[in-house]
Amino acid sequence: MLKIARDGLEEQSNDMDDLDRAIVDLLQQDGRLTNQELATRVGLTPAPCLRRVRRLEAEGIITGYVATVDPVAFGRGFEVIIHADLVAKDLATVERFESRLAAMNEVAELRRMFGIPDYTIRVQVQDLAAYERWLTTQLLGDPAIARVDSRLTMKLVKSLR
Repeated sequence: MLKIARDGLEEQSNDMDDLDRAIVDLLQQDGRLTNQELATRVGLTPAPCLRRVRRLEAEGIITGYVATVDPVAFGRGFEVIIHADLVAKDLATVERFESRLAAMNEVAELRRMFGIPDYTIRVQVQDLAAYERWLTTQLLGDPAIARVDSRLTMKLVKSLR
């Protein structure tokens, strides 16, 4: 929804109602729903439903659609959460570190944190041997790393994807 600001320029408003939330919830569960199926499930006709979906996309609430992959079948069934601290926190070190890790296929998620640790890194590899290789050759060899604490995932209980 667009609002007119005091200066006369349009600005986005992310005011979502219950129908918008229902649309988002259903698309998070199944991004391949047809507009007809989605409209039926939220109690709209197809045209207004499609307008809402397009508005949610335009406002950046829906940012994309993805395939959910079985990590075991994809060869990424061994997951480790890493807490990592950097030696230095200057801008050049942080940018280089983030850019390098973000480009790695094994890194499923990289978060810069407030406080300690500096980073939480979610790594997905095939098995423990693959993780040990990745850790020693890719992460521990980085001169920016001061400390690493690995946490092995026992069981995934809930995931948004």
